[in-house]
Amino acid sequence: MDITRRAALATVAAATAAGLARRASAAHAPVELDMFFPVPVQGKLATEMQRMIGEFNKQNDGIRATPVYTGSYDDTNTKTRAAIAAGKPPACAIMSANFVREYVIDDLVLPLDPLLAKDNFTPASYMAQFWPALALNATDQGRVYGAPFQNSTPLLYYNVQAFEQAGLDPSKPPATWQEWVDAARKLTTNDRFGIAWPNSYDYCGWLFSTLAMANGGQYYDTSYGGQVYYTEPATVAALRFVDDLVHKHKVMPQGVLDPNGTTAAFFSGRAAMILLSTGALGFVREGMKTPFKVAYVPRNVLNAAPVGGGSLIIPKGNSDERIEAAWTLIKWLTAPAQAASWSRFTGYFAPNRGAYDLPEMKDYMAQHPEATVALEQLNQYGRGWFATYKTVPVRKAMEDQVQAVVNGRAKPEEAAAQAQKDADALLRPYLERTALRLPA
Repeated sequence: MDITRRAALATVAAATAAGLARRASAAHAPVELDMFFPVPVQGKLATEMQRMIGEFNKQNDGIRATPVYTGSYDDTNTKTRAAIAAGKPPACAIMSANFVREYVIDDLVLPLDPLLAKDNFTPASYMAQFWPALALNATDQGRVYGAPFQNSTPLLYYNVQAFEQAGLDPSKPPATWQEWVDAARKLTTNDRFGIAWPNSYDYCGWLFSTLAMANGGQYYDTSYGGQVYYTEPATVAALRFVDDLVHKHKVMPQGVLDPNGTTAAFFSGRAAMILLSTGALGFVREGMKTPFKVAYVPRNVLNAAPVGGGSLIIPKGNSDERIEAAWTLIKWLTAPAQAASWSRFTGYFAPNRGAYDLPEMKDYMAQHPEATVALEQLNQYGRGWFATYKTVPVRKAMEDQVQAVVNGRAKPEEAAAQAQKDADALLRPYLERTALRLPA
């Protein structure tokens, strides 16, 4: 064989070997997936999420997950929708649990049922792993669309030292609105308010819905995405209660406070009681230099606690390979060990009930009795979280009016009427789309 022929054959062999090597390499390359995640409460949550995903990657050679911090829950929603529209959806996302309904309405999220079936779960048996109240925002029409990851209820945080100075018993926090007002009056001084809570966007809607429900109201239709009850008597009365706290009793600051301003006031002693998420427990433990305790949100008619937090979803538009990898990550993140770890770090309660059977979680609960309060409140009084068509603008329709009331720009009755009018205009396309009879 001449030199030219031998060289040609060698070139062909080399090219064939290189092609086989590339195919072998591709076959063994890890599946790349991105996970959008928010940090809706204060603390070092983003750093901890990076650590957890790093651990997942060590345990799963075939997958390389990258956590992408996307801001607040509202920011994460906006960025996820933009990515889907651009044809580049994240493989999965930790989405505000109450946005799941809207993603179903807009046909942007995959049902998890086929993945559950491969693991021998039915929707009912899968959801049985989690606390019952969480199903309200994770399912729609019997199908599962969200895997609960981090969940919370609102809590009343209060300063033990301030209670003692005011002649109040820290072991007996206010349980009713009247007791709450009475305590707040005693706690309010020239340099301290009795009550404060975040009434900036998102937090405001969640906490105000809590008050409306605690006053016996429904606030929104839990079975249909096109109806809210902003002018229901219980809701209007809750708005009047907020107005009274600020302008009549003068136990709550006028103006809009964000979560950082609320916790800063609590840490510095300028607010004796605050409403805040369970998910802030870790942050408050770290920042509060004097003793504090937590309690249920006070009731007027009944106890109620809408469940907050986030669920893991798989947006539509992903390849089968990425869907399977995302499901592997979701199962890992929501398993008892990871759920327990995240709960201990953040203060969110662990959605997976099996987390509380672990020795390390039992020790944690024994050392931090305040962590049991949210869990008990959830199990006894958990409600669904506000979920409608166009959830954010419909939510903001009331938030704008709550802010107007606390700023002294509107009276409760007119504020509620305006909120209902604005919400109805936003919901009307969905009503029309679902073929309801509407007035001309």
